[in-house]
Amino acid sequence: MAAHPISPHQAIARMALSANAGGFNSIIDARTEDEYELDHLPGAVNWPSLTNEERIRVGTMYKQVNSFEANKVGAALVASNIARHIQAQVMPLPKTWQPLIYCWRGGKRSGSLALVLGQIGFRVCLIEGGYKAFRAAMVEDIAQLVSGLRFQVITGPTGSGKTRLLQALIKAGAQVLDLEDLAKHRSSVLGRIPGQSQPSQKHFDTLVWDKLRSFNMQQTVFVEAESKKVGNVAVPESLMDVMRDSPCIDLQLSDDERVKLLLEDYDFFAQDTDLFSNRLDLLTALKGKAVVNAWQAQLNNGQIESVVRDLLIDHYDPTYAKSVARNFAKHPQATVAPLPDRHSAAMQALAEKLLKQFG
Repeated sequence: MAAHPISPHQAIARMALSANAGGFNSIIDARTEDEYELDHLPGAVNWPSLTNEERIRVGTMYKQVNSFEANKVGAALVASNIARHIQAQVMPLPKTWQPLIYCWRGGKRSGSLALVLGQIGFRVCLIEGGYKAFRAAMVEDIAQLVSGLRFQVITGPTGSGKTRLLQALIKAGAQVLDLEDLAKHRSSVLGRIPGQSQPSQKHFDTLVWDKLRSFNMQQTVFVEAESKKVGNVAVPESLMDVMRDSPCIDLQLSDDERVKLLLEDYDFFAQDTDLFSNRLDLLTALKGKAVVNAWQAQLNNGQIESVVRDLLIDHYDPTYAKSVARNFAKHPQATVAPLPDRHSAAMQALAEKLLKQFG
């Protein structure tokens, strides 16, 4: 049975279906481990036709010897790897198993695997143009998805509990797009989370797309106001444009409560004041060496709460106010959402109120 080439747009449409309704039982990435790690289709498993080292070996031979000799070595390695995948993964599978397969451009690596699986008797689909073409179609689909969604953008100064409110909204059953969670970053100069690395830009885009396609178009999506970049990754432009033109909910919390909330949410700084002090160096260009040195001296004296308060009042609040006023057109008409305190009960009560009002 020959492999069935399908376009990236067809793949996207069928990925939303169950296998019985025309979808796929498995999505197989035939690229190397490193290519897969950089980004892959949601739910894809990695069956490398060539490993990282093997691809380098064949590529070097292609350049230094000739394509014919390189192709012979590559064919032997691909055949060996496909045999290994069949022994390890395919033997228990029924004839009704239907995989979707891709590599970088839909060429030799995925085609070889698809050919063998097709000869066994499986109905195999192959993405035309591979991952590269799929990504281009996915970026187009992000624009289509966001144009049909209704957003409520949660604004509020640093420490007002925007992330906690998103979590409470999820608990209440709301649709939430948490960009900071997907980016593994808290979206500020001090926002990198110790022990967590950010996804690649390509994988962040894929994570955002996968979340967007899970939403019900008839229900509101709650999202936090963000700048164009969350740490080192950029929010897709089409999504950013729609967010900036969406209605806002302005979260309000007292300064004392905001300081306490940040001390809780950024407790790793309290546990490691050297880390906190080193991160403050990143603000030198904005605040000046004298101000940063003063903050670092306070940290050395155990005055963490004082530093956090100064950061809020002197740095984050003015910067945030200017950014929101400049970038979110409907913020002046925002729904005001005051919170009595930072605790979960208050967050949950507000979440349920907002869901009832906008959901």
